[in-house]
Amino acid sequence: MDAIDREILESLRLNARMTFKDLGERVHLSANTVSERVRRLEGAGVIRGYDVKLDLRALGLPLEAIIEVKLAPGTTDAFEREIASMPGVLEATLVTGRFDYMLRVACRDQEALIALTEDLRARTAVQDTYSRLPLRTIRVRGRLD
Repeated sequence: MDAIDREILESLRLNARMTFKDLGERVHLSANTVSERVRRLEGAGVIRGYDVKLDLRALGLPLEAIIEVKLAPGTTDAFEREIASMPGVLEATLVTGRFDYMLRVACRDQEALIALTEDLRARTAVQDTYSRLPLRTIRVRGRLD
């Protein structure tokens, strides 16, 4: 991977919908050459996919929460399978510390958050939870060098 590949990656990280033409202009290559480089980066697994950032409020899910989860020993695989099908769970991160997972969830209101938490406890081997409500999220787009 050379400096041009890194500039392509940085540009796509900031705007994954950038056209090959615009990307080529940015890195001083033709659109065809840039598309070949992007396909090579995808094939090598450097680019693993492209995401969509959704407006959860517009989808009727204005309440976001972080739920930290402590599991019973030996239940990680079952927990991961179960939460994969739970409505409202946006992502789960295995973490170090007192809790095992940090879940990011979205709900329509406080009652839905309570129901999600109770469902989580009932359907999985959750021993303890700790929930927090983020007040603001800032997407930082610093360079990855």
